[in-house]
Amino acid sequence: MQVDTLIVNARIFNSYVKTFQFQNAAVVDGRFLYIGPKGEDYFTAGEVIDAGGCWMIPGLIDIHLHIESSMVAPGTFSNALLHHGVTTIVPEPHEMANVFGLDGVKEMLHASRDCLVDMFYAIPSSVPATNMETTGGAITISDMETLLQTEPLACMGEIMNYTDIIQKPEGRTNQLLQYFREHYPDFIIEGHCPRLMDIDLQRVIHAGVDSDHTHQTVAGMEERIKSGMFIEIQEKSMSPEVMDYLIQHEVKEHFCFVTDDVMPDSLYYRGHLDAVLKKAVDMGMAPEDVIYAATYTPAQRMKFHDRGVIKPGTIADFVLLNNLETFEIENVFKNGNRANTENGRENLGRSFPASFYQSVQLAPLSADDFMLEAANTNQPGRRTTQRVIKVKDGSTFTQEEQHSFSVQKNGRVSWENSGFGLLSTFERYGKNGNRAHVLIDGDIIQRGAIATTYSHDNHNLLSIGHDAEDLVLACNKVMEEQGGLCLVESGEILAFVPLPVGGILTEDPLDTFAPKIKKLRQEMIRLGYRHYNPLMSLSTLSLAVSPAIKLTDQGLIDVNEGKFISNAVD
Repeated sequence: MQVDTLIVNARIFNSYVKTFQFQNAAVVDGRFLYIGPKGEDYFTAGEVIDAGGCWMIPGLIDIHLHIESSMVAPGTFSNALLHHGVTTIVPEPHEMANVFGLDGVKEMLHASRDCLVDMFYAIPSSVPATNMETTGGAITISDMETLLQTEPLACMGEIMNYTDIIQKPEGRTNQLLQYFREHYPDFIIEGHCPRLMDIDLQRVIHAGVDSDHTHQTVAGMEERIKSGMFIEIQEKSMSPEVMDYLIQHEVKEHFCFVTDDVMPDSLYYRGHLDAVLKKAVDMGMAPEDVIYAATYTPAQRMKFHDRGVIKPGTIADFVLLNNLETFEIENVFKNGNRANTENGRENLGRSFPASFYQSVQLAPLSADDFMLEAANTNQPGRRTTQRVIKVKDGSTFTQEEQHSFSVQKNGRVSWENSGFGLLSTFERYGKNGNRAHVLIDGDIIQRGAIATTYSHDNHNLLSIGHDAEDLVLACNKVMEEQGGLCLVESGEILAFVPLPVGGILTEDPLDTFAPKIKKLRQEMIRLGYRHYNPLMSLSTLSLAVSPAIKLTDQGLIDVNEGKFISNAVD
């Protein structure tokens, strides 16, 4: 019998019994035809691949991620994924959508069409995530309809404004969910509901949101699973307690592994979903269960019935592993062919519309733009009690503290040389000129300043600093270059990473871009940032749906209450 490819001498993973079996596999037209003992004595193949006893598993599937988190264009991202065994993803481009609206989504889809990795996009559901921030674009129900009629979409991307579901029955989020219940009742709806429990959690599920990828505790995860939620485990949820629960309980059908956000240097030097799987094995989960949670269950969640398992009729995406314990990859195959990443589309050079390179519309700043006014007083010598954002290593969640500060003659808080930093955000789309400040402390830089246009999800200009002049230099450099990250100390630029596409992406190759990010991260650590992921910690300080206290261009937000709060408490 004639086939295109015959793989022999492989230990093939059977997802239905979660075991490896020493077998052969035949491929025709990019799909598996046969898995079993028959080999070259039965099949005539255009190519015979001797697996040499390697473990053969389905191509990895990541159903919750944001390409923009790696700060590279889709083609570059695709090539990187293939090196790590990932063949199918469900990216949600809500970062680009927050900058450019529907056009941003369309351009990301366009840039992904020639990629070797299959990219089934999620519709950005929360753009903007709240009504408490200014973004460059928005996604309406009408925009969603446009996408649904013209693009192959996998699901509704994470519903982020969970407080809207609970507190505002007539609000935008509930209107959106009601629309989909009426018009697309079987459409998958992904969720984002950190720390919700009991009635609040079940109200979110009742509204149609039936997954959660946020930071999990054992109690929260158990309640979600028992309430019918599908859990997407990203690395920050992989505590010993959570992993022990997943190992010891019969919940294998109810979770998968995802990456969500992978920084470019981590992608280049450490890996992607494969790094998460290696960690799961190291933490005691059986390799068979780890593979199942990175292939079969994510495919089932997204109704991808043509992949995620090696069986007749499914797409021949597979990975050959040299070592099952360390997840060492020998070869990756896409549609039955070796995944030669050199053939993938790398968006080198400008491939986005001209306007995508001119997204920063903000006049140069001066030291006066970094003054924090003391409320209700201009009396010199008086003290004021101010709210302070506390950053702690181990989470992107923050805490509120309150501290006393002296008031200057001009009625401003004396924050320089106080030991506290100033967190600022400036609306950068030329819409309203909003700006807001708050004091910040904890595991952040202890001197100098850092500024960026990469700030979830609104991507306004965000900065932390201990010196106004350093803040001016860092912010103006980022604006001058139409986006990026800039770190400054004592009037000297220590590191600058340009992000010219919408202020959030580069079109540089990963092998030249990742070292720049690595240097920036190292300099942040040298200046005192002690977080497990300094870049993600920084960029989420304006994320208005991440507990507990965050800053947008419109002001300081109590995320759990979904309301603005004042800086001063006196």
